[in-house]
Amino acid sequence: MSTEALNTEELYDRHVLGNYAKAPLTLVRGEGTRVWDDTGKEYLDFISGIAVNALGHCHPRWVQRVAEQAGKLVHCSNLFRNPNQAELARKLTDLAGPGRVFLGNSGTEATEALIKLARLYGAQRAGKEGVVYKVISAHEAFHGRSFGAMAATPQDKIQGGFQPMLHGFGHAALNDVADFAQQVDETTAAILLEPIQGETGVNICEDKFLREIRALCDEREILLLLDEVQSGAGRTGQYFAYEHAGICPDALGMAKGLGGGFPIGAIWIAEDYQHLYTAGTHGSTFGGSPLACAAALAVMEVMEEEDLLEQIRTKSRRWHEDLNTLVQEHPEKVAEIRARGFLVGVAMTSDPTPVITALRDQGLLTVAASGDVIRLLPPYTASSDDLLEAVSIFHRVLQ
Repeated sequence: MSTEALNTEELYDRHVLGNYAKAPLTLVRGEGTRVWDDTGKEYLDFISGIAVNALGHCHPRWVQRVAEQAGKLVHCSNLFRNPNQAELARKLTDLAGPGRVFLGNSGTEATEALIKLARLYGAQRAGKEGVVYKVISAHEAFHGRSFGAMAATPQDKIQGGFQPMLHGFGHAALNDVADFAQQVDETTAAILLEPIQGETGVNICEDKFLREIRALCDEREILLLLDEVQSGAGRTGQYFAYEHAGICPDALGMAKGLGGGFPIGAIWIAEDYQHLYTAGTHGSTFGGSPLACAAALAVMEVMEEEDLLEQIRTKSRRWHEDLNTLVQEHPEKVAEIRARGFLVGVAMTSDPTPVITALRDQGLLTVAASGDVIRLLPPYTASSDDLLEAVSIFHRVLQ
């Protein structure tokens, strides 16, 4: 059979590496909160590319900005300046605080840059007297799949087959500051946390815990590094999820929704530590390209013009109430709702796979997380009707 005669499914089976457990679905078009498959069936997309498509699909302003930049300058080396990178860095420091920004391509790259910052800080602090390098993360964390990020991710399913892990990581219980304090020793350089553990069940850091961790880091003179790859860029109704606790980290990583669908990642480093990265200590060929930064700037501009953070805060209050009716009406199937803004976990009482399949059959796309949890990650542009429709489909499937 010729290659031309093969359909997409057959081409995947023959040529694409099998490292994803794919649903039997081929998506070919998207608009707003909706996508269509190759048979013409329509779906309400509450996966959003796993928290990536902040503005939904093909937002006209985003498309226009990316197309215009593609016709002007797509890529240039970081050995030179480009205006979009400068403007995006300015906007991110306006949001996070005084400091500096490094731009890469993904969340995992952002995590690696944070781990390297911890090593640089530890080396400066240790001087000639010893070694300071350890990074403490939380149990059930997910920070990425490169070797540094895997070492910070204490999950057998992530680390399995790749031992030995990179040395220099400890782990403690989420929302247990005493456990973290016990892990801190003279070799510790930083604590690395997700304000909300998205991949492993939408486990939310308590505001009090984050404030106590901030105080612990100050007391022990170690860095507080926050992984906002999934929870940042507006998903919770604040631009960064740590803002709910009223704290500020020493550095943070972001990606996913930052580019609205175009690959981009970033770290922000507070001004007290920005000097640790010097020429030659880190780099990225593609990071911070004019095209990637144009996409991210378009997302930020639409968020400001359409007041999307306030929209998320306002709409999510009613939506969370509606979602909690799933617990009230189906207690044998739904254990609880874990939610902050448009980052929601529906914790089921058993394996959620059949429910995810049934939701897809009924026209709602959702994504699993660890611990029998179904994640709902709507675009920031989702209407109240979209949110209500998702709840209605859930009820219909559970009945």
